[in-house]
Order: sequence, then C-alpha cells, then structure tokens
Amino acid sequence: MFMLNEIFILSLTLILILLLRWGFRTLPGEEWQSLGCIPAIKGADGSWNAVNLTYYGFFNAIAYTMAVALFFMLAGSLHLPFISTLAVIIAVLGVCMPASRLLAFAVEGKWHTFTVGGAFFTGLLVAPAAILLVNITVGERMGFDIPLLHTLAAMSVAYAMGEGVGRLACISFGCCYGKPLSACHPLVEKIFARWHFVFSGETKKIAYAHQLDGQKVVPIQGLTAALYCASGLLGCYLFLKGFASYALIETLVITQGWRILSEFFRADYRGTGRITAYQIMAVLSVVYAFFLFFMLPTSGGAPPDLMAGLQSLWDPGMMLCLGALWLYSFLYTGRSRVIGATVHFHVVKEKI
Repeated sequence: MFMLNEIFILSLTLILILLLRWGFRTLPGEEWQSLGCIPAIKGADGSWNAVNLTYYGFFNAIAYTMAVALFFMLAGSLHLPFISTLAVIIAVLGVCMPASRLLAFAVEGKWHTFTVGGAFFTGLLVAPAAILLVNITVGERMGFDIPLLHTLAAMSVAYAMGEGVGRLACISFGCCYGKPLSACHPLVEKIFARWHFVFSGETKKIAYAHQLDGQKVVPIQGLTAALYCASGLLGCYLFLKGFASYALIETLVITQGWRILSEFFRADYRGTGRITAYQIMAVLSVVYAFFLFFMLPTSGGAPPDLMAGLQSLWDPGMMLCLGALWLYSFLYTGRSRVIGATVHFHVVKEKI
C-alpha cells in the first residue's frame, strides 16, 4: 500500500524525534541513573543493602523489545509464520546476549559490563547459520522456508533501530561517553560548542572512570542514537518498498562505518591500541555486508505487506513474548553490579 508505508515511517519518525529530544535533554542528569532499589540484606545498623535497578536496564529493555517487535513486523510483512521468526530470534539472541558480556571481558578486561558492538558482530556471523538451521529443522517439519536475504535485512534494520534507542541507556548511565571538548581539535570544539553533553552525578561512569562529570563532552551517544535511528527508518522504508538488499547494505554500512569513525571521539576505555577491537569488528562487518549483498539472491519470498506485519503483532502470544523479553532484558542488564545501594526505612510519625 502506497500511503500506509509512508504514514508508518513518518509516525515512527515523529515518535523517535520526541523520544530522543527528551532523552538528550534529560538523561545526563544525576537523577536518571537509578530507577529503584530492592532491599536484600539487612545490616547491623538497621539499614539494608539493596539491589540497584537502573534506567540503563530500562532503556535497554525498551531497545531490545522494540528491535524484536520491528523484526517480527517485517517478517510478518513477508507472511512468515510466527514460529519461524521466534525460532530465529531465540537462536540469535541466545548467542548475542551472553556474547555482549564475554566480548567486553575479552577486550576490556571487565566482567560486569556489556558491548553492543561485540554482540552485533557475533549475531551477524551466526544469523545465516541460525536461519539455515531453522529451515532444515522446524521449517521442514512445518512446511515453511525463511528467505535468507530478506530475514538478514529485517534483522539489520531492527538492529539499527534498537541500538539507536538503546543509546539512551548509555546516556542515563554515563557510559560510552565522548572526549571533553577542551581536548578536541578546535574545529570539533567549535562544532559542538552549542550542542554537547554535561553529565552530573558521582556514580555516572564518566565520573568514576575519568572524572569528566560537569565538563562539556562530545555528545557521541546522541550522535549515534540519531544516526542509527535515521538509518533504521530508511532501511525499514527500503525493505517495505521491496528493496531488501539495499536495506541490508544501507543499515550495515552506515552503522558500522559510524562505529569505526565514532571510536576516535570516545574517551571511555576501549581496550589497548589506537585501533580498537570494536573498530576491527566493524570493518569486518562492512566487508561481510558487501559479501552478502553480492552473493545472496535478491529474488524469492512474498512482497512486503505492512498491514500483514502490523496484524502479526496484534496477537496474545506475540505480546506475551515481547513482555517476557522486556522483563528478561531489564533484569539482565538493569541490575547494577558496579553501583551499590543502601536503604533505610523509618516511620513518619506525623502521619500515623
């Protein structure tokens, strides 16, 4: 449908603009790091050591859920059965989510942190094998065949959108931060003189890792969020118009090309060496993207039908899966292991 595609993309664009604009203005503040605390162990003084739940996990859960919902919708627009898409998601996320921590430990030597770039690189490598595995197992039994190119394109679009929104998590926690403007080239300092981030709060990572709280820094998380969301929107539109191969190459080249460039403007520790492991992964991802672009057949599969994709989301099973994913993602990434909390309860006598 001509107008439906355009209305959907424009509506999603407006929502993202409002969300990102709010996030850029609000989330660097100190009060937007901890979401809540759950008392766990009572101390001798009557206070409780608590589990600290963060906005980092809250926004990560939104990003994961949004990306998966978009992937389900794009797959549904190809009239793929729910079970086929679910099987692929479970296979890929089952590898990517643990990889986000394992690769961060391998590169940075830090166990209690995550890397989206490493998780994406792992997912890009395993996704074709996961799709083929689902086809020869569940697919043969249930009579469906998942188109490789279209599914990879839908994954890439969903990834771009998900990581774009997920950068709000980094802003709230104060991680993945840019260099201070005072340490940048005068041209860079001039460009970001009016638009920059200033983080506040001693428990922000930018504070305890580099003591850069209160300083003007390159808004690298904001730039990444805006560029990735724009890339995801363009990729989604190309996909819905039937240009899956271009949606795949566009999202992969823009997101990974920016990852290569943006690393030079980041101040957080990214491992040793001038060229980081994440930049190498990004270069390999771009090369792999062109390999897929030229090697995979562009024909096959039903033409995208946005209405069918939207209807596929309006399903009790789908909603339960997305709700479960949000909760798991929140608990997996939102329980802070580096920021502790102490809670003390008392009676408000004036209100008895």
